[in-house]
Amino acid sequence: MIIGVTGTLGAGKGTIVEFLKQKGFKHYSVRDFLVAEMNRLGVENNRDNMVKVANHLREKNSPSYIAEKLYEQAEKDGGNCVIESLRAIGEVDALRKKGEFFLFAIDADIKSRYSRIILRQSTTDNISFDEFVENEKREMNSNDPNKQNLSKCIAMADFIFQNNSSIQELFRKVGEALVIISSEGKIVEEKRDAPEVKMEKVNVKEIHQRPSWDEYFMKIMDAVATRATCDRGRSGCVIAKDKQILVTGYVGSPIGIPHCDEIGHQIKTTIHEDGSKSDHCVRTTHAEQNAICQAAKLGIPINGATLYCRMTPCSTCAKMIINSGIKKVVCQKKYHQSKESEELFSKAGVELFTLNNEVEQYKNQ
Repeated sequence: MIIGVTGTLGAGKGTIVEFLKQKGFKHYSVRDFLVAEMNRLGVENNRDNMVKVANHLREKNSPSYIAEKLYEQAEKDGGNCVIESLRAIGEVDALRKKGEFFLFAIDADIKSRYSRIILRQSTTDNISFDEFVENEKREMNSNDPNKQNLSKCIAMADFIFQNNSSIQELFRKVGEALVIISSEGKIVEEKRDAPEVKMEKVNVKEIHQRPSWDEYFMKIMDAVATRATCDRGRSGCVIAKDKQILVTGYVGSPIGIPHCDEIGHQIKTTIHEDGSKSDHCVRTTHAEQNAICQAAKLGIPINGATLYCRMTPCSTCAKMIINSGIKKVVCQKKYHQSKESEELFSKAGVELFTLNNEVEQYKNQ
């Protein structure tokens, strides 16, 4: 049996592959094939070059060339296989002629997908959200048979999965699809028109999916934030290096001073350069500041470390981060007054990754 996997950028193609590998499927990746070709040609490994190399190979040989080469290897190895990241109509058409072939497609909310590609930190995924959107537009539609046409490939799928929930939920859906395939031997035409597979009472063993290191530290940051003592922004911070937590911090009043949760906020209004106003609680010390202070107090070196936080640090925190030697900042959301911090990080050579394009707004009180 051959299962092809197509779908939008960051939707979860690799997660489907991991599930199928647990079921004994051998994995063949279009991405890995193209990376090997780029290395052979001596070109930089980035998404633009990957697309150019793929298009060139199809133009030089045939629209199905890449899939055909992977199929040749799969046929030689024998057994059930999954061919990941089909992007051209010719690739799907060619594999359909090979016999027992089924196409799985996957999609998800675009903000969730961008967060996922940032977390996996592939060399081809280190891009801004705007670049991510433009890359997807480029690959969604084309009248040239040698170029990517993701929208058409998805429409050709036998099963389409929406991956906006948990990994376990996606595994359940893929497991249901395998039940249909194995029980019927082949897929009936009307199932190809279904937007998503839905079945009742199908028992599929859940497979534990370990989080990436960034996911792991960000979840710990969320737990740290529950200790925060100001309800205007219960933020947390984790500083880590070499897969080890060095120190944590959360927003709250300095030691010995009553907390906002106990006596209320101490508000100061700031008028920004663009004329906008925002209110801030000046009693508290930010989570990033508390974490850096803890490191200094305990004598823990944080030079070269990564800082995980809720939103883009303010300019004061940014200066402390730079001077402490931290080289990378990962935040969940973007702060509404983040321009100055972004400029500071850029000039100082500190990497800044925002996982969610949503802008964090504080309500004035």
